[in-house]
Amino acid sequence: VELKIQRLSAEIKNLENSQNLSPSPRLEELQEENARLKYRLNILKKSLQEDSLSQRGKAMLNINQRLQEVFGEAIQASCPELDNPPLSIAPSQQAKFGDYQCNSAMSMSQMLKAKGIKMNPREIAEKIIKNLPDNELVQKTEVAGPGFINIYLQKTFVSKQLSNLLINGVQPPPLPSKKKVVVDFSSPNIAKEMHVGHLRSTIIGDSMCRLFEFLGYEVLRLNHVGDWGTQFGMLIAHLQDMFPDYLTVSPPIGDLQAFYKESKKRFDTDEEFKKRAYQCVVKLQSKEPEFIKAWNLICDVSRTEFQKIYDCLDIELIERGESYYQDLMVEVVKEFEKKGLMELDEGRKVVFPPGQPIPLTVVKSDGGYTYDTSDLAAIRQRIFEEKADIIIYVTDSGQSTHFQVVFAAAQLIGWYDPKVTRVEHAGFGVVLGEDKKKFKTRSGDTVRLMDLLDEGLKRSMDKLKEKERDKVLTPEELTKAQRAVAFGCIKYADLSHNRNNDYVFSFDKMLDDRGNTAAYLLYAFTRIRSITRLAKIDEATLKKAAETTEILLDHDKEWKLGKCIQRFPEILQKILDDLLLHTLCDYVYELATTFTEFYDSCYCVEKDRQTGEVIKINMWRMLLCEATAAIMAKSFDILGLTPVERM
Repeated sequence: VELKIQRLSAEIKNLENSQNLSPSPRLEELQEENARLKYRLNILKKSLQEDSLSQRGKAMLNINQRLQEVFGEAIQASCPELDNPPLSIAPSQQAKFGDYQCNSAMSMSQMLKAKGIKMNPREIAEKIIKNLPDNELVQKTEVAGPGFINIYLQKTFVSKQLSNLLINGVQPPPLPSKKKVVVDFSSPNIAKEMHVGHLRSTIIGDSMCRLFEFLGYEVLRLNHVGDWGTQFGMLIAHLQDMFPDYLTVSPPIGDLQAFYKESKKRFDTDEEFKKRAYQCVVKLQSKEPEFIKAWNLICDVSRTEFQKIYDCLDIELIERGESYYQDLMVEVVKEFEKKGLMELDEGRKVVFPPGQPIPLTVVKSDGGYTYDTSDLAAIRQRIFEEKADIIIYVTDSGQSTHFQVVFAAAQLIGWYDPKVTRVEHAGFGVVLGEDKKKFKTRSGDTVRLMDLLDEGLKRSMDKLKEKERDKVLTPEELTKAQRAVAFGCIKYADLSHNRNNDYVFSFDKMLDDRGNTAAYLLYAFTRIRSITRLAKIDEATLKKAAETTEILLDHDKEWKLGKCIQRFPEILQKILDDLLLHTLCDYVYELATTFTEFYDSCYCVEKDRQTGEVIKINMWRMLLCEATAAIMAKSFDILGLTPVERM
């Protein structure tokens, strides 16, 4: 239809511009036909819009995105002479400026000025409002200040969205196509303790995976453990000396950290041992069976220790260490050589990706491979074998230059196009002690992760007993609450900080039940959940009410809470774009405090002052409580927190 309109419009223009100025019956006929087609096109557009809305049906609607669609159309119609005019929609910071604001007019005025067209921002804003298409969500608009457009939402529209959320649950918007995501996180080294740096990578990476999984992506959670390299030579040589019968009797290595230190000391001081360690590396790389068995034994001891931590934090991972990519490295070297991208530099084979500060060493002067080689092999495998659309590496920011060069080399050789495949390093800052120095024990050693988690459990139990929860909860409920608070607080303290910054680890702060902490939010959630329980309203009654009761949003605090709940999809979209999870923490905290304002101002349950008997239940407000709890529960799930019904 659109093509027909374009052809007819061109023909009409020709007839209008022709020298024959007398009225043409053909011109009138074409104008009529054009008007009919335009009418049909509008009907088609409207029905497509309705179809797309009904497809979104059960999913929560991203109001910001929907406003962008509506205002994008109006902006295009207002200034067709502008290519890619700016589209800026954001929630209003104050109620007097509406619910959302469109701030495009000022930038558009500048763009028009550059084209020699003078039009002030207020004029442009008025034009945009005039061109707004019919839509279901905007109640009114007004131009304010130099050219801001204040947008007021329809209360009935938000009310319907809340009912939809309660009937269908918290559903993500449908994905246009199924995409595969690889997240490389945690990645400790075999034979070494996991430390706080690994804690950050584990917590942040797990939360990113949970977000992608909720949104419907296929997610591969990879643990790129350090399970290969020269250090295994000294470990195997030491194993042979300490437990000569290791091939038949499983060696009782209790403390692998101490075992590593002993072997390292011998390696540094005993030349004979050092020679033997190098021979062991060669034999391991040749895959001799007894050396592979020794290597597996050492890896298994570490795996058992790592798994204890993963079990505490409820983390799922597939181990795929450096050893997995050994054979693939040969292919990587061949490919770079074949394409003439390798250079010789003092005996090393290096790759210089353009515009990068350092080269990658792909083959060492002794013929061995490096971290650079294994990371190139890993990215190649993830692109071509896993067919990943998105690859995310979650490691400390100190490795950002390394990954920047690896990604540049992968693009140079043509493995991926950044416009098609998203490859990103999600870096993070270091964990500091309360003295603002790198987090260490009093003796200056690295803090063992297991000790840290045990300390968290002890402190959370002390906190619960201080609140006398042990007197009202069963032993089983108390243990559940203890684990939820301990591990939830450690995770949330990390996630609630911008991951790019360093953060101070403080049990006192993270266990404080005031402010933006997991302790406060878990208690708040338990209180919200208890409202319906204390009002003796069962699930079936709530479900029926969700289908039959209109959620009224007449009170200021009801309206504020309703809008806050509905912002959930746009918060997730923002995190999907920048991978900064503290935005979700800030949002959940805002939701909890907005709920408190609502609950303090609006009676959900009215009781007799003398008898305390329930005399009236305001069901639409009970539904607002339920909707708040549903969003909080889903947010906790993405953040890896475990709420409990009683606390």
